Amino acid sequence: MRKMKNIKQPLLVLFLLVFIGINAQEKKKYKIHTVAFYNLENLFDTINDTTKYDEASPIMELNQGLRAGAYKKKVKNMAKVVADIGYEDTKNSPAIIGVSEVENRQVLVDLVNDPQLLSKDYGIVHFDSPDKRGIDVALLYQKALFKPIETSSHELLIYDDSSRERVYTRDQLLVSGELDGDLIHIIVNHWPSRSGGEARSRFKRVAAGKLNKRLIDSLQSIDPYAKIMTMGDFNDNPINDSMKKELKTEADKEEVKLKGIYNPYENLFKKKGLGTTGYRDAWSLFDMILFTQPFLEKDYSSFRFYKAGIFNKSYLTNKEGRYKDYPYRMVDAGLSGGYSDHFPVYIYLVKELE
Repeated sequence: MRKMKNIKQPLLVLFLLVFIGINAQEKKKYKIHTVAFYNLENLFDTINDTTKYDEASPIMELNQGLRAGAYKKKVKNMAKVVADIGYEDTKNSPAIIGVSEVENRQVLVDLVNDPQLLSKDYGIVHFDSPDKRGIDVALLYQKALFKPIETSSHELLIYDDSSRERVYTRDQLLVSGELDGDLIHIIVNHWPSRSGGEARSRFKRVAAGKLNKRLIDSLQSIDPYAKIMTMGDFNDNPINDSMKKELKTEADKEEVKLKGIYNPYENLFKKKGLGTTGYRDAWSLFDMILFTQPFLEKDYSSFRFYKAGIFNKSYLTNKEGRYKDYPYRMVDAGLSGGYSDHFPVYIYLVKELE
């Protein structure tokens, strides 16, 4: 793992969440932070990189004269969404947000320097991955709230079952650091797609699940009580084998044992029919944030899980037509007004103030 330098933290304004207990006289104050994930759908720049297949991006498919304007609009739209996630409840943007489908570090620099995000002073953790289209995952964090300690990128080695040629896909990004003094570990994912069909491509996501589990196991071998999140666009639903058999996720908090993994999105999918992306007139819930049992403890002296959700505000949805209520894509809008083909997901973490 590559160690990062200490980051000086500026003064921080605390956002409080007040819970009223059974006794109406008893009020407790909590610090609250949003942790999120967002597939930015083809956040590519306007430069043709000859080392990757970036010609397939919607930006590059435009005429040269239209690319700069479309790129600026795309960055602005992505910044608006990032700024909005969790703001309604916390009066702040996400303390930490994992992202996928970004071409390089520069597009992230442009994103965090957008006027809508500039005051948040987001830092960036990014590695180039061997994906054939050149798309990567990354982690953005507010420097006042989160201090990275160690970062590493982990390659997923998979091979086509017929040709035996390597399938180049995204690495899994592991970041360990302190959120307001609490040590947490975050894995950011963008697992192989369902190209060729779910069954035909299933082995790729099962392999991704095995790698993810090895990373989690390695952290838990050092500390069984490690607070670990794994987030991303998994290209699988909460009930698929990669989740249930490889990561062994649980849908109910009470069933999560030490070293177990809780998936707050499983019941949203099974019982409420919610999703983060649509395909062929059906919802899929591919975007999730999963985490280990210590986030579920009842002692709020350190950060614990409070709530999970899908950020599907009205402006992110199509208003009419065949894809009404589905995510409003930039490409569907002729690269003029849309956002992404995925909704973001988020969780709230809370800690009691003394």
